[in-house]
Amino acid sequence: MKWKKSLAILLSGGLAASIFLAGCSSSKSDGNEGKSGGKVIKIATQTPLSGGSATIGEAIKLGAQMKLDEEKQKFKDLGFDLQLVPYDDQSDPKKGVANAQLIGADKAILAVVGHFNSGVAIPSSEVYEKYAIPMVSPANSAVEVTTRGLKTVNRIVARDDFQGPAGAEFAVNTLKAKKIFIIQDKTAYGTGLAEAFKKAAESKGAEILGFEGITVGEKDFNGVLNQVASKKPDLVYFGGIYAEGGLIIKQAREKGIKVPILGGDGMDASTLVEIAGEAVKDTYITSLAGDSSKSEEGKKFIESYKAKFNKNTESYSVYGYDTMGVVLKGIEDAIKANNNKMPSRAQVRDAVRGVKDYQGVLTKVSFDENGDNNYAKVFIYSFKEAKYPAELVGEVSK
Repeated sequence: MKWKKSLAILLSGGLAASIFLAGCSSSKSDGNEGKSGGKVIKIATQTPLSGGSATIGEAIKLGAQMKLDEEKQKFKDLGFDLQLVPYDDQSDPKKGVANAQLIGADKAILAVVGHFNSGVAIPSSEVYEKYAIPMVSPANSAVEVTTRGLKTVNRIVARDDFQGPAGAEFAVNTLKAKKIFIIQDKTAYGTGLAEAFKKAAESKGAEILGFEGITVGEKDFNGVLNQVASKKPDLVYFGGIYAEGGLIIKQAREKGIKVPILGGDGMDASTLVEIAGEAVKDTYITSLAGDSSKSEEGKKFIESYKAKFNKNTESYSVYGYDTMGVVLKGIEDAIKANNNKMPSRAQVRDAVRGVKDYQGVLTKVSFDENGDNNYAKVFIYSFKEAKYPAELVGEVSK
């Protein structure tokens, strides 16, 4: 693992109203005729478009929609009509699985962009595997997502067994934390990330004063924060999402807990600042998302996104965009390998896994045998003021 510190910043609307719960009616495997006369290829998104994680879920969906819209003419020239089919998984594993069954039943759907929550992705991907539908995730970091030997599952971001140690290295070596209290949200993502952080922090000599769980949807964290206050750590680590994370930060500061708070990529959202307010200062996050604003290509993306949707980008907007780009590259490769005819789901599955050196706006992608991205990185951000995005202060690469 190589650590790069940078004082300079590292280079690096169409709302969710149209949620197709039925995923449109099933079509024959060779595709329906679209309005343009081409054969229809549908790509589904599965993200939370309602509930506590909707800010990021919608951002992923809009980024994916933007890339698909840009590629429509290319596919029209090949004789195909691209269509986006967005599903709301509500950050609920049961809903994700139910949606996955609907996706499997619609034979015109050749791929899925999603999910945001690892706990939803893991059971839903079992359904995709059954139907040979490739899934490419813009955000899932739980190790188990890609370690089950599934041919259909891929991701463009780093795993928690990379992100957790990166956070621990920053906590111990940069923030000089020696006594750490860990809070996690008892989900596949939050617990997995917190455990990876704990193991790495202990190996670096830090003492873990507590490892306590909270429940997603809770609003009052007095109980766990009283424990934190009594233990007097010099850093608090949170494994979870911004909805609970923002409240924990706010309530911790109100209790007089002034030590740095560090969290993972689930905290990387503008809503964290909206919830925590001024209390967000002296909060740090490890994120799987780089800063789009630090490259010319990224700046163009931000401007185009704002013009199209009248919304500012979120951390994972560009990852929805780049993930859709990878999916479309796989589909295009499968079409060409199939004599420019409609490919099967299995052909698309194999072509997606075979993507090498795809250059997106912010990410470069080459999948290994498990579907992990060889070029995935972890980024370190600091909230020095109540403003989003936070300041990018470092990068960790393999």
